[in-house]
Amino acid sequence: MRAVCGMLLGCLLLAACGDSETRDDPTQACHAIEHLGMPYTVCSYTRAETDIRLFHSDADGAPYLQFDTLIADLDAQDKTLAFAMNGGMYHEDRSPVGFYRDANGDQASVNTNEGPGNFHMRPNGVFWLSEDRAGITESQAYLDAGIDPDFATQSGPMLVIDGALHPGLNPDGTSRKRRNGVGVSADGTLIHFAISDTVVSFHDFATLFRDALGADNALFLDGQVSRIYAPELQRNETGVDLGPIVGVVE
Repeated sequence: MRAVCGMLLGCLLLAACGDSETRDDPTQACHAIEHLGMPYTVCSYTRAETDIRLFHSDADGAPYLQFDTLIADLDAQDKTLAFAMNGGMYHEDRSPVGFYRDANGDQASVNTNEGPGNFHMRPNGVFWLSEDRAGITESQAYLDAGIDPDFATQSGPMLVIDGALHPGLNPDGTSRKRRNGVGVSADGTLIHFAISDTVVSFHDFATLFRDALGADNALFLDGQVSRIYAPELQRNETGVDLGPIVGVVE
């Protein structure tokens, strides 16, 4: 019941945009949307009304790796996983590439180093969650602001930065993969998790957040290994083991 407000706000926001969407139940948080002719799944929530968390390992330090492992652990605590998605990039041992914080504490520090790959495609950023709001903040700005949230995951690149697309995203780019990411409204109250249901370019994925979802800031979480758990859509995607996971708990 805590997620109902977020679902309704997401419905209102998406009803105002020009892209088409498919919704069997208008009260669902998760729904299909078409943007630039490509299919996506979007799950929208309000922070104050939704228990959104980050997960990596259980109380004994064993990584969850799969949605089903996390589901079983929460079930033992009389809690239900209502939604999940891979929550950031990871090394071969499944440890986070950048800064990561969950209920078990911090892993690594904010990474502002130069380097190869999408993570280091500056500016990268940190998706963070405090008690009643969320944010996506460029990594150095996150450090400078001294933000101390309940949960956080660093990834890259930023897709949308204060309403503008990342300057390095090429509208004619040829790299196409399945991708997932997160976007946050300017006031930090509305959060959109999105995953492409086919291969898409970075640029087109970024415009989904800016133009279709109205997210002032958005962050790329991962590509190619991207997966979603959305039981209201009867989706529980499996594949290679995951590192960080972002989820909604009821």
